[in-house]
Amino acid sequence: MRGSGSKMMGKAAGLKVPAEVKWLILLTSFSSIGYGYLTTAIAAYLPEKGVSSGQVGLIIGISGLAMIISAIPFGLMSDRIGRKKLLLVGLTALPLSMFICSLSADPDLYMLAGIISGVAEGAILSTWNAMIADKTTVDNREMAFSISFIVNGALGGIGLALPFVFPILMGMGGWSSDQLHSWTFLVLGFVTAISPITVHRLLRGHQDLAPSGGLRRGSFLKERSKKTLVRFSINNTLIGLGAGLIIPLVPTWFYLKYGIPDSFSGPLLALSSLSIGVAAIFSTRLAHRHGQVKAIVMTQGFSTIFMLAIPFMPGAAWAGMVYLVRSAMMNMAGPIMDSYLMGIVDKDDRGLASAINSIVWRVPNSVTTVIGGAMLAAGYFALPFVLAAIVYMLAVTAFYFNFRRVKVHDETDTIAIGPR
Repeated sequence: MRGSGSKMMGKAAGLKVPAEVKWLILLTSFSSIGYGYLTTAIAAYLPEKGVSSGQVGLIIGISGLAMIISAIPFGLMSDRIGRKKLLLVGLTALPLSMFICSLSADPDLYMLAGIISGVAEGAILSTWNAMIADKTTVDNREMAFSISFIVNGALGGIGLALPFVFPILMGMGGWSSDQLHSWTFLVLGFVTAISPITVHRLLRGHQDLAPSGGLRRGSFLKERSKKTLVRFSINNTLIGLGAGLIIPLVPTWFYLKYGIPDSFSGPLLALSSLSIGVAAIFSTRLAHRHGQVKAIVMTQGFSTIFMLAIPFMPGAAWAGMVYLVRSAMMNMAGPIMDSYLMGIVDKDDRGLASAINSIVWRVPNSVTTVIGGAMLAAGYFALPFVLAAIVYMLAVTAFYFNFRRVKVHDETDTIAIGPR
């Protein structure tokens, strides 16, 4: 009995997320406010200034392309020379995007800001998941990713919701919409700068080495990581392909179909972000009850049904509510997928695996965002949703058959790939 009790106590202790990881999540989340507001400004504020949905899609697509080009070299550097410096580079670049957008609503400036934020995203995505995985174990990793989704979802929601107060401030102070958007970007430039400053201090004792202890020569990826990523990429490629058709353009869709400005679509996206955070609370329990693969398939499958229903709802309010359910269901799988991937690839390949995982989602996403923008410009308001739902169902099906027998093991164990 004493041995059993000790084992249970050890397992309970293993479930606790390390304090350093919690602080890392909290301090980096200031950047999420800036990302949230930039998302709303590009997708909803620019159309109010007369920028076409095609141009909006192009800005979003170019930003994604910048992430794609930078993520692979960043991922290689992350696994070979360490993660800390690259994470700080990404966190430091984002404030520059905020300051650029504070100058004017010129689409060219937003394009430049989008490129910089894309490079920043490439650096962060190549290090963030890997760093959390390095500092956690199989027992508490999923909980750590859930906390990350909750905190970043909440602060990202604040950034998305900021335009909601603009009409009130305009009435009180007599300021114009242009002035408020410009000043908000200026303030957020300083707010997002909190992240690199505080994270640098938090990680001052962090050993800036790859998981293997230094530079690793030879193949880019170990054999088992290659096999895993090829299969994982099928799902992420299809999800990115479908999502790009409409998800980044949802504020644009609401503006074109219902005439709703960013002071309303921004808060909607904020609620969506908050619902993602709330959903992440239950994702760990769902994964423990049904297994990670089944939990991912269930949440992504149900979310597809709600997404298909959005353009057929009788009015903006109903469409908004269905969109919130769709977001919560789809993104409930987020922390489960991040934890799952970090657990089935070799620990020395986590940075590059995270970068590749992001790229295979972003490449088709960037391309189809341009296509989706063109569809909206042509007046096809339902077609992007329908096409996205079809692609999502293909992705969910492919994921289930590719990973139904792939189990996460401790770092010291082998990973089973395929039927056994």
